[in-house]
Amino acid sequence: MTTLLDSYREHIVNAHKQPLFLLLVGFITSFVFIRFSVRMIRAKVRWWPGNVTPGGLHIHHMVFGLGFLLLGGIGVFATYGGQPWMNWFGLAFGIGCGLVLDEFALILHLDDVYWGEQGRKSVDAVIFGILFTALLLIGYVPFGALPGEDTRWGLITVISVNALASVITLLKGKVWTGLLGIMVPGLSWIGAIRLARPSSPWARWRYTTRPRRRARALRRERLLHRRADRARTWLFDLIAGAPDKVPVNHPAAHRVAERMSARATAHLDAHAARALARRQARLADRRSAAAAGATAKPPAGEGPAYGAGPGRSHRAQQRRRSVRAGRSRTYAVGPTGLERRPERHPRLRTHTRRIHR
Repeated sequence: MTTLLDSYREHIVNAHKQPLFLLLVGFITSFVFIRFSVRMIRAKVRWWPGNVTPGGLHIHHMVFGLGFLLLGGIGVFATYGGQPWMNWFGLAFGIGCGLVLDEFALILHLDDVYWGEQGRKSVDAVIFGILFTALLLIGYVPFGALPGEDTRWGLITVISVNALASVITLLKGKVWTGLLGIMVPGLSWIGAIRLARPSSPWARWRYTTRPRRRARALRRERLLHRRADRARTWLFDLIAGAPDKVPVNHPAAHRVAERMSARATAHLDAHAARALARRQARLADRRSAAAAGATAKPPAGEGPAYGAGPGRSHRAQQRRRSVRAGRSRTYAVGPTGLERRPERHPRLRTHTRRIHR
């Protein structure tokens, strides 16, 4: 423990790298914490607090990350980078980096693809940010070169070639090889020499007019990269959780499904309203018929049967005439509730007018 503290004082505190070290600590800690939190929310654990939804609005954690970024950045300028504020603001800036980059895919696609396949880009962005920060923490430049020493052009050449090889490796679709090659130069050189992946930008630019090389890349993708992809998927599932099994065009399909669901709900609501109106109309008819039958009882052997008053018989005749004439039945609000109001069909009304003319 004493040796570890001595190394920390020598390589971090004395080298004036403590703010950068705290930034890296805040970066990793915030990313691990927020991934643990969202996985607990996804598992619907009861004792874990859920999403922040004031007034029904879901606030993503990148909003809080932007607050930490502003606090750290503005605080450094406000305090002129003095101690110990520099350390605390560095920690706040690192926390903001972890929260914002964890939703990098959402910012890139402008859609909630956090649990989709596109959400894996957030993990790539976080790993790239951690590796870059760790590279700056190890030294101002790789291989232990420090400011104030004599310029070593050979070292600068190696660093430049390594950076170019890392960029080419990333363009060839080998993200992990390119990211790790930033700190391990030989790895990026190997990735830059080997064939690109068929779906990479490099393959779209260079292999379109070279069918043999594209066929080799497809064959290598099927044979060699299958195990590597399974290991990468397992590691990403361990870090960030398994994505939802949805189509690639999930955002558009989701919007279409929402529109269809809204239309179906509106149709069902209208159908339920019409059914309720019909039930209320039937109930109003029964009540009015019962009231008419109670007030006017015909003598025995004369007139219509008991319980069938003149009002009910008149409405029955109107109903039969409406059916014969092809008129639809509508309902209007009356003093006793919803009552039927016969309405002629528009075409029949026009035809009747022409005949009268």
